[in-house]
Amino acid sequence: QVQLVESGGGSVQAGGSLRLSCAASGLTFSDYSMAWFRQAPGKEREFVIALSRSGLTYYADSVQGRFTISRDNAKITTYLQMNSLKPEDTATYYCAAKRNRVIRAPEYDYWGAGTQVTVSS
Repeated sequence: QVQLVESGGGSVQAGGSLRLSCAASGLTFSDYSMAWFRQAPGKEREFVIALSRSGLTYYADSVQGRFTISRDNAKITTYLQMNSLKPEDTATYYCAAKRNRVIRAPEYDYWGAGTQVTVSS
């Protein structure tokens, strides 16, 4: 059974930083591209950032230069480092895994339950 478990969410002031983690189990981690999506109340789930199996990073325009993604295959964990946070980054953040290639649509194979990030001005 595949599980993705996010952690590291919380509340921070604008300009601050947070690091989210996504611990995976039950899958061959190296076979999957990993991504982060977010969803604010009343809005659709949107693509944030993804890391392909080959190490390529894909960004949403709104986070480029502020967010980075990394993965530790030994720990079977994906990280999202968020810097220079803005109030508009407030959302529930979801980790997602897709076999093989990265896509920007929320059509991934597996999802975590999400972790809340709140940025105050």
